[in-house]
Amino acid sequence: MNNIILDYTLIIISAVISLAAQAYISHNYKKYSEKYCENGVSGEEAARRILNHNELQSVEVRPVAGQLTDNYNPKNKTVNLSEGVFAEKSIASISVAAHECGHAIQDKNGYLFLRIRKAIVPLVNFASYAGYIAIMAGIFLSMLNLLEFGILMEVIILVFQLITLPVEFNASNRALKQIKELGLLNESEYKGGRKMLISAALTYVASVATAILQILRLLLILSNRRRDD
Repeated sequence: MNNIILDYTLIIISAVISLAAQAYISHNYKKYSEKYCENGVSGEEAARRILNHNELQSVEVRPVAGQLTDNYNPKNKTVNLSEGVFAEKSIASISVAAHECGHAIQDKNGYLFLRIRKAIVPLVNFASYAGYIAIMAGIFLSMLNLLEFGILMEVIILVFQLITLPVEFNASNRALKQIKELGLLNESEYKGGRKMLISAALTYVASVATAILQILRLLLILSNRRRDD
């Protein structure tokens, strides 16, 4: 009974962490999307200024569908901004655009953690797919070797998420530096931009926390199955 309670407790804690992180960034994104910046610069224009300032004229800035779907693609060297961020002239749009440009600057400078993350992406993709199958088969078919393999795959995913943390925090620090240097936000707006980027970074911290809880839960299941055998 105690193990069942612990299992459900881990599930609930994991869900609460994930939901809280998503709610926090959604709240801040909505709040700062409604606060337009004094200089009237859009996310696209902010990104272009930052990229040009860092001699990255060849990097394109493109709109993509969705909300908070913003990303930097190192393969085709593009900063992809969600439609709202691309067009709007708000604190949120400038902050998000600057963050993605931070990744472009990392790429240009050969930032170590970004290089490591890029190198292990194929392994992580395999771990995500194979790990899920192994865990399901291991639990429902009581095949402990498969469950152990699945846990190992989850550990690989956790390592990837841990590597992602410095990548994201560093990109945000670079973004804030660029915003200040280029005067993209005034002093009061800058504080809002900083809060916006911190809330975004916390979603990655939440991912790490939930991954750790998932591994603990699987280890608990494995321990119980071994004891029953």
